[in-house]
Order: sequence, then structure tokens, then C-alpha cells
Amino acid sequence: MKSLSDLKPENTAVIVLIQGGREACHRLVELGLLPCEKLKMLHNNGCGPVTICVKGSKLSIGHGLARKIFIKEE
Repeated sequence: MKSLSDLKPENTAVIVLIQGGREACHRLVELGLLPCEKLKMLHNNGCGPVTICVKGSKLSIGHGLARKIFIKEE
């Protein structure tokens, strides 16, 4: 299964699973990143933060957090 940090810019995906500690999962839920949610990768250069679009909002999260989000590409 691919993680969000593997998604290339302009590609879309659906969140399948979020793995992490309670605080990491809680933070992602607060940002609107839930299983079955569709997203689009806007910026990912392999290091530093990734920028995604979810529910019409742009979000930037670190690669460490992005690696805890597992996706299915569309």
C-alpha cells in the first residue's frame, strides 16, 4: 500500500488507512484527513512538507505525518 508521501504532484487518491499514535491521528482528523476522503497532491519534492488539497482547502503537512497516511490512487 502506498503512503501519501509517495504520491506525485497533480495525482489524486483516496485515504484508506491512517496509522500512528493517538495524537498524530487526532491531528489528522482535525485537519479533515479521514479514511475515504479524496485528496489531490499539489506539491511533493521528496523532502520537506507536502501540500495537498482536501475538501477545497490547501494543507501542508510534514513527510513524517504523510508517511502515516495510506492511500489508493485514482
